[in-house]
Amino acid sequence: MPFVKVVKNDAYFSRYQVKYRRRREGKTDYYARKRLVAQAKNNYNSPKYRLVVRITNKDIICQESLSSRFGDGSEIVSAKLQGDFVLTAAYSHELPRYGINNGLTNWAAAYATGLLVARRALTKLGLADTYEGQTEPDGTLQLTEANEEGPRPFKAFLDVGLHRTSTGARVFGAMKGASDGGIFVPHSEGRFPGYDPESKELDADTLQSYIYGGHIAEYMESLEEEDDERFKKQFSTYLADDIGSEDLEDLYKEAHAKIRESPEAQLTDKADLAKWKEASKKTHPKKLTLAERRQRIEEKKAAWAAKRDAADE
Repeated sequence: MPFVKVVKNDAYFSRYQVKYRRRREGKTDYYARKRLVAQAKNNYNSPKYRLVVRITNKDIICQESLSSRFGDGSEIVSAKLQGDFVLTAAYSHELPRYGINNGLTNWAAAYATGLLVARRALTKLGLADTYEGQTEPDGTLQLTEANEEGPRPFKAFLDVGLHRTSTGARVFGAMKGASDGGIFVPHSEGRFPGYDPESKELDADTLQSYIYGGHIAEYMESLEEEDDERFKKQFSTYLADDIGSEDLEDLYKEAHAKIRESPEAQLTDKADLAKWKEASKKTHPKKLTLAERRQRIEEKKAAWAAKRDAADE
């Protein structure tokens, strides 16, 4: 019998250390986070901001946060020992307010969400007029440069968490939107759709097409020709709003203009807010006092005793 080396013996398991809870849950990449949060020693206690992008099945979350030594945020976020502090946040479910009612998780929606969080952050900081970004994106790489007369641009580093950073990923759509919105996000063109790794050049027309939903329009046209039944099923919400492939570019251009005009967050309708408060009461009931808890115990005892007596009879 060949020699078999025992790897997982008692000594192995006695030294085994599980990963941090948020890493086990697939929420935080601590290897990347350490490098995003760590500050130079000569810049102690100065804020270091992150553009945090998280994509779920139904939503895209873009937040500007100040990173923390502990925990993780999904927001623009900055880091303090007490935890992550969120400067501002934007969600793709806010896009219907600007005219984008369908496809809230596609590449174009990610760009619009990134643009929204950038304009919202700069408005909050009073830099919206100083740094307007790219009002008419043409698909080229254009980083926000410092204004000689005004303050330096707001700087944030992209935080993708555990998302795969493959070429053309939606997280880079949000980053492109934030960059075109006037935030300085250090990056290169290597991960945008349309980048050719062999020639090492970016096709600006392809990237511009993605920004305005051109790839969606092409797919709509091809699917309508090949399988009309599947087309009607997959794009039923677009058809219900009377939106065709030729309408997408104008729709996204108008949405970008509306975002720049009014990026401020708005409260939900009063009816929705009341419904949310009612639901939160059920989820998070009011904390009882000591007297109320004792009274509740006595009521339970009396109810149990009455039930027992009824059973004996």
